Amino acid sequence: MGATSGAVWGRVEQQDFRSRVRGTLLGVAVGDALGAPVDGLGMEEIRAGYGVEGLVDLAVGYGRRGAVTHHTQLTLFTVDGLIRAQVRRDTGAWHPPTDLHRAYLRWAATQRDWGPDERRKEDGWLAREEWLYARRDPTRALLLGFGDENMGTLEKPRNPDELGPEAVARSAPFGLLVGWEPQLVVQLAVECAAQTHGHPIACLSAGAYAVIVHALARGESLDGAVQRALAMLAARPGHQPVSDALQHALGAVRQGMPTPARVEELVGDGSADGMLAGAVYCALVGEDVRHGLCLAVNQAGPSGAAGALTGGLLGALHGETALPPAWLVELEGRPTILELADDFAMEMTQGPALHGPAGSSPGWLARYPRA
Repeated sequence: MGATSGAVWGRVEQQDFRSRVRGTLLGVAVGDALGAPVDGLGMEEIRAGYGVEGLVDLAVGYGRRGAVTHHTQLTLFTVDGLIRAQVRRDTGAWHPPTDLHRAYLRWAATQRDWGPDERRKEDGWLAREEWLYARRDPTRALLLGFGDENMGTLEKPRNPDELGPEAVARSAPFGLLVGWEPQLVVQLAVECAAQTHGHPIACLSAGAYAVIVHALARGESLDGAVQRALAMLAARPGHQPVSDALQHALGAVRQGMPTPARVEELVGDGSADGMLAGAVYCALVGEDVRHGLCLAVNQAGPSGAAGALTGGLLGALHGETALPPAWLVELEGRPTILELADDFAMEMTQGPALHGPAGSSPGWLARYPRA
């Protein structure tokens, strides 16, 4: 699997990439925070609570405005795992799914422990962020998938009947591996999805989402990114439900003004392929980021996941400055998200200067241990 070489990155390219990385991670988080308070509510319930237009601003969830859920937590640990994989590559130990699994086990520890264990130096800095130790309604599939040291694989997946969107919702960072070939991005996202959501629809939806983000992060249009995902999916067994869902989303764009009913039709029962279709649709028809996110969360399905998926797409497409500033101000964990985003961008563009044959930065290896 390839890694980005430093030579291709000029200053302008680095700045654009960093903006897209920040946009993707902040977009996931702000969409997650927007949708969380209405997760699982029907449209009538949402209107009863928030007015005839539905939810149009951050609302209180988990005791505060701007609180995120397990979708954001796991997305951050995905980033942590990807950086650690790059760092460990110097040792000759190059198996990213294993590095991601270790990162997800660090997330699982946050759901069991009262707080960080300073004695575990191998945890790195992210697992010592106290705010991540809040339990935000992780699903049974996640807790079972990461409930022990055994890693699910494509040959022996965890929860093989699980169709939920949680694996897709943590997969945006795979798309930020812009130096990788698209088929490798798909493969890594699919393999890591199988660690908790073993059904082919869930795995392939994660792969499709990752490669759409990948195309956006490389500067392609959203429509072009979806076409690329469809081409990638076509070669994979069992792809038809996911491909059909994406085609359905593209077709819905031409069917008049967007409505909650149209989003609900795409989302269906809230399975991974439906959530992917709903997010693509909302990102395509949204007048701006705020409108697209509000469209995504005002429906009867899993609103947190819908917001997270849509936010990841819009953030990768437009960069951080397109996100609503008033929402970012109240977003839980924003300093951590920005710090991690900048670390990821630095690793991908300047990794050899941080760890490599010419020498290593002790500070970097303390943040992202090779252990």
